[in-house]
Amino acid sequence: MIDRTLLITVNGIDAPGVTSDIFEAVAPAPVVVVDMEQLVVRGHLTLAIALELDPSVTDLLAPGVLDQVRKSVRIAASSRNMEVTTRPGVALEADLSREKFQVIVMGAPLHPECINIVTSTIAQHGGNLDRIHRIADYPVTAIRLEGSGVDHQALRRPLAEVSVRCGVDISVQDVALEARGQYLVVMDVDSTLIQGEVVDLLGELAGVGSAVSEITAAAMGGEVDFTESLQARVSLLAGAPAGLIEQARELISLTPGARTLCRTLHRLGYQIVLVSGGFTNVIEPIARELGVSAFRANTLEVIDGVITGNLCGPIVDREAKRQALVHFAREFNIPNRRTIAIGDGANDIDMISEAGLGVAFNAKHVLRESADTTVNVPYLDSVLYLLGITRDEILRSDRDSAL
Repeated sequence: MIDRTLLITVNGIDAPGVTSDIFEAVAPAPVVVVDMEQLVVRGHLTLAIALELDPSVTDLLAPGVLDQVRKSVRIAASSRNMEVTTRPGVALEADLSREKFQVIVMGAPLHPECINIVTSTIAQHGGNLDRIHRIADYPVTAIRLEGSGVDHQALRRPLAEVSVRCGVDISVQDVALEARGQYLVVMDVDSTLIQGEVVDLLGELAGVGSAVSEITAAAMGGEVDFTESLQARVSLLAGAPAGLIEQARELISLTPGARTLCRTLHRLGYQIVLVSGGFTNVIEPIARELGVSAFRANTLEVIDGVITGNLCGPIVDREAKRQALVHFAREFNIPNRRTIAIGDGANDIDMISEAGLGVAFNAKHVLRESADTTVNVPYLDSVLYLLGITRDEILRSDRDSAL
């Protein structure tokens, strides 16, 4: 059978006009472009072009046409001191039945051994890598690997084990067309969006800090029921002046990267919702400042300027967080597969498990076991990299908004 296809690969130092020169050399030939990829790494360019002979070219003339294409490309490349390899007979039919996946590997630092283990694990499960691209180099190094041949769900558990073994963060996602569109991000507040736990801070201000913090640690670790623990902690605040709430607001610090995360997601059209086992008395101004779409939290009862030690209304517990994710997904008409939940404690387990992508952020061990992916660096905007958003896109978005 006569070869009618040709794969051309050009390698060398990148410079303006390289791609144009190569295609100018190919242009006179009776061929069509059926695929191409270009990648520049630290100034080194790799350009791959898949060509197919025009149907008007007979099999008798095919070898001569392809030889002329090779010669023309080599002449153009040599003028720029670039190397060329060619390979005939490339199968160009796309296998649309193959599963597509995306794996983000993030580390600070990221060692070669880790990449070896990740890529070998993908191969062992039938996955083939089609493209690898760095999406961030600061404050973490994040690499995106795109491939096919295995369902992304089949990779999640094996790569979660690799994540623990190598001490890196790994996200596995579908890249099918149906996975694109608007997303909903549901985020915990205490120890996720903000540093520390508000109830612990109120306990310190009220003089019962150690007693409150002890219960909080047990609740977040899944050792005690969240609802019972919250009621026990709030009861310890009974009689404290309501002015402590305002003091707590002033002492709260957002997690590094929180503003960048929210700002970037807003610009990309994501819906952001805060769902917290904390208190609306403190969270409402934070939600307003960050411009989130909605929020749910518990409310401390205050009567005559005094915290009563009770809560108003239904308690936002573990199950209520899951229900909130489902509710807001329906309200914004976003399918479950495009929902992302971010949390740190045991009361986030159901929400994390319900979401299309569950992210455990510097989380307790009990939550990490239920999450699809983990983030173990102290920068909340690192979640953007796990979603495949590059650092360049973040910086460009900030620059454009400033114009």
